[in-house]
Amino acid sequence: MRHDVISDAMSAMKNAEKVGKYECIVLGSKLLKSMLVVLEKVGYIGQIKEGGRTIRVELIGKINELRVIRPRFAVARDEFEKFEKRYLPSRSIGVIIVSTSQGVMSHREAIEKGIGGRLLAYVY
Repeated sequence: MRHDVISDAMSAMKNAEKVGKYECIVLGSKLLKSMLVVLEKVGYIGQIKEGGRTIRVELIGKINELRVIRPRFAVARDEFEKFEKRYLPSRSIGVIIVSTSQGVMSHREAIEKGIGGRLLAYVY
């Protein structure tokens, strides 16, 4: 029985990537689609195709770790460095996905725009 669509999708994608599959089909939601668009823009996954309630994700072999952050910590615009140290292996490797008042984006975009938000997931 599935309880958290986002964490189920992230773990399914990570497991499919480790096995060597080229695509993964996950149940969809609006928030998950926004997060996948960020991952596509940053370059960790290929194309995303929606089909009814499911989303087909093309995997390109760049994901080493992909996890949801629980609880969803609130982050001010000048506190991102603390969470980068906690979740990412180094400053230049990986991305933290953040939900802000201007939509879902990477932590680097949020730093550029000078806004905070809630942490959703990280990938490297």
